Amino acid sequence: MAGAVLAPPKPSVLTTHRTFEGLVQEYKNRIYGYVCRLTNDSPDAEDLTQEVFIRAYQSMSAFRHDAAVDTWLYRIATNLVIDRFRKERRAPQWVPVTAGVDEEDPTWELPSTSRESDPQATAQLTELQRHVQRAIHSLPVKLRTVVVLHDMEGLSYEEVAQAVACPVGTVKSRLFNARLMLRKKLQHYMEGES
Repeated sequence: MAGAVLAPPKPSVLTTHRTFEGLVQEYKNRIYGYVCRLTNDSPDAEDLTQEVFIRAYQSMSAFRHDAAVDTWLYRIATNLVIDRFRKERRAPQWVPVTAGVDEEDPTWELPSTSRESDPQATAQLTELQRHVQRAIHSLPVKLRTVVVLHDMEGLSYEEVAQAVACPVGTVKSRLFNARLMLRKKLQHYMEGES
């Protein structure tokens, strides 16, 4: 076939990572934090995070480069968490917000305020964090997933849509409904504060 132009080979997931170990090192804390937020169970989160990277390794050749690597990993994690909840048909257990948390990970805390030097303000902020975490963990898994990915992990609507395999409009709708539910769940706390 003289004159035929061969398409360049698809780049590997490892193109930007020298080894699979490099990929794991770069994303393990983010994926663990995400899974922990969804499951609210540190041992489950550790197991599921390992499973995410096992699945990623097994399916590297199937990775379509129309999504970022982290979005691909979030999608694997989302599917594994949903499968686990379906299989066990259970609600996630409550664990303290700081359980298994990397204290250097700023996404585990609400934004700091200048009041944090005041012990009473610090106690109130800690209490608010507990209420918010409980409210998030009480959401149905589909709503919790979009809240964690968009509002806590900082993914765009499009990235969330890729991670959960649904249209952007569905992501926006789920976020709207999740925030509405959170507002209702936290209303009594906020009214008590004012």
